[in-house]
Amino acid sequence: MSLVPSTGIDSTLMSEVDMGGASDSSTTMVRATVVQASTVFYDTPATIDKAERLIAEAAGYGSQLVVFPEAFIGGYPRGSTFGVIIGSRSEKGKEEFRKYHASAIDVPGSEVDRLAAMAGKYRVFLVMGVIERSGYTLYCTVLFFDPQGRYLGKHRKLMPTALERIIWGFGDGSTIPVYETPIGKIGALICWENRMPLLRTALYGKGIEIYCAPTADAREVWQASMTHIAVEGGCFVLSANQFCRRRDYPPAPDYVFGVSDHELSPDSVVCSGGSVIISPSGTILAGPNHDGEGLISADLDLGEIVRAKFDFDVVGHYSRPDVLSLVVKDHPLNPVSFESSMETLKFS
Repeated sequence: MSLVPSTGIDSTLMSEVDMGGASDSSTTMVRATVVQASTVFYDTPATIDKAERLIAEAAGYGSQLVVFPEAFIGGYPRGSTFGVIIGSRSEKGKEEFRKYHASAIDVPGSEVDRLAAMAGKYRVFLVMGVIERSGYTLYCTVLFFDPQGRYLGKHRKLMPTALERIIWGFGDGSTIPVYETPIGKIGALICWENRMPLLRTALYGKGIEIYCAPTADAREVWQASMTHIAVEGGCFVLSANQFCRRRDYPPAPDYVFGVSDHELSPDSVVCSGGSVIISPSGTILAGPNHDGEGLISADLDLGEIVRAKFDFDVVGHYSRPDVLSLVVKDHPLNPVSFESSMETLKFS
């Protein structure tokens, strides 16, 4: 784990934030922290308490941006099958989904208000992975907050992977934002979305500079993907993953890790993290951390973006719109629409 010692960056400079102002990429230095920690599974209030402790610690190091893992609030249900086989779902699995649904949060809602207040209290930009509850459907979502304590918006995972599709809904093009802030243009994709070239290109087209990648993938090959994205996009990549042991989940029979649960001890590592910060040149600035829970931090010189773009600008001088182009449908997709007529019906 790499933790950059404080160099006296004054986080109070963020107290007056103009969200419409462009960043000066030639001069800006940004201290960023990636959190590697586990959810308190099935206990959302305790998880948010834990998040505040970690945000406070990061702010103590002068961090201006704090990024949390995928599904940190609500939990990533690693190893669970929710009782699903082709053609049927078990009653136990349905009850498991009920408990998981109860651990999710509404957006907007009281938990979002608290996260916004925490971002304001500690004067940080906050990127938080959550499980979002919208009626009876769940979404794997990233929420964005600014140092003024404002909720900026969200990104819903566009394409859940494999069995995730059973428990999470699909996002649409209306929630793939990139926010222009005084510390750079910030956006996020979640886990294997980052392997979707066209979705990455949508973020590049919006000028992303600080590319956040909350994930649940701790494999070595993930590091190659993160390095490639940093070089391809000419951006800083901040990947946050949970570090979890079996004991971080409820014990059996309340929670079972598939068919292998009996082989796991409470200390067995079920996700080894690998959180990392990478520069636009592909240089690893901090991490990857496979040692345990912790914070990794780095100072980001946004001038690195300009230097990298001189070599390769994927949606600029290295594009060929006469041959290749991308159309992004960025409107919301609603399953039910209501049209009300104001005309008065006349009967003869």
